[in-house]
Amino acid sequence: MRKSTSVALLALFVLGLVLLACSLPNELQSLLQGTPTPVAVPTATPAPEPTLAPPQPAPQGMFSLEQDIIAVYEAVGRGVVNITNRSYAYDFFFRPVPQEGSGSGIVYDREGHIITNYHVIEGAEELFVTLPDESTVPAKVVGSDPSVDLAVIQVGADQDLLQPVPLGESEDLRVGQFVVAIGNPFGLERTLTVGVVSALGRVIQSPDESFIGEIIQTDAAINPGNSGGPLLDLSGRIIGVNTAIFSPSQASAGIGFAVPVDTVRRVVPALIENGYYPHPWLGINYVWSLTSERAGILREAGMDVPVEEGVLIIEVASNGPAAQAGLRGGRQRVRIGPAILTIGGDILTAIEGEPITSDQALLQYLDTQTEVGDTIQVTLWRDGQELTVPVTLGEMPR
Repeated sequence: MRKSTSVALLALFVLGLVLLACSLPNELQSLLQGTPTPVAVPTATPAPEPTLAPPQPAPQGMFSLEQDIIAVYEAVGRGVVNITNRSYAYDFFFRPVPQEGSGSGIVYDREGHIITNYHVIEGAEELFVTLPDESTVPAKVVGSDPSVDLAVIQVGADQDLLQPVPLGESEDLRVGQFVVAIGNPFGLERTLTVGVVSALGRVIQSPDESFIGEIIQTDAAINPGNSGGPLLDLSGRIIGVNTAIFSPSQASAGIGFAVPVDTVRRVVPALIENGYYPHPWLGINYVWSLTSERAGILREAGMDVPVEEGVLIIEVASNGPAAQAGLRGGRQRVRIGPAILTIGGDILTAIEGEPITSDQALLQYLDTQTEVGDTIQVTLWRDGQELTVPVTLGEMPR
């Protein structure tokens, strides 16, 4: 009985082992049986190689602007020349020492006329022009006007080397409009810079210490040597002649000035024909610009001053247009601070209804809005009464 029970228990134990083995995972069964089962080991996925993004095309507007600038340079570049101004000084032993300056010029026509600034050719004993083929030819002065800082010189050259640059208009310019300047800064021929019209209607001092009105201000880089070169619109037309910069370092500070092309249109034909430009003249020698403070000073001096803006006429020229029209200068000399001023003259306040508030405004109006021989209506105050007097303009004595 005991023997049969032991056999039964052994059989149950073996059966349990078999059932347990059947329930083990395949990997453990293989291990128990001595047969290894390949185990999948996760492998690292290689990182993709970095790729550069394909270049993006420039915005259409930017590409168009770039093409416009290139087109302007290709069309106009050969019409800009380099001008060398040579004069002579003398050393201790009286030996001549040549001194040179340079600037830019614009081909005006195929007869060899070239527009530049007066200050580029001022004091020249010899002038030379370097043409686009790098040849250098002598030039002569045809006419000049220091009051607007313009001059015309002429060269004898093959017409194939003379590419005139078309004139545009400056009356319709707008602040923010793109412009191109071409010139020879520091002697680097036909250098192009780009900018915008920064402001309009500026007034700057001219070489003869007068005032040039309606000046164009630009941030296109202008440096010494750019003077006399063109300021152009994106159609390749002249809108101004680069004339000056505002810069303590004498290099570009982003404030450049150009004589407007409407002044060029008015002055250059006269320079070619006559050698000078006849400026309209009112016949007033001296004026004093009024302010509220100055008006108060004049009232304290005993003068009837009903306005606080305008110009007090100090002196009219004998037999000049103003004197012939009956305008009056001062009659009473008074001391105002350290100065002696002649008061009691007419106070000019408007021309053709346009307010005149300073001596600059008076010169600017006459130069840009009138011509010799025009009859203008002058508004003035005399002895507390407002009058309108017609004055026929003469030619300013040269």
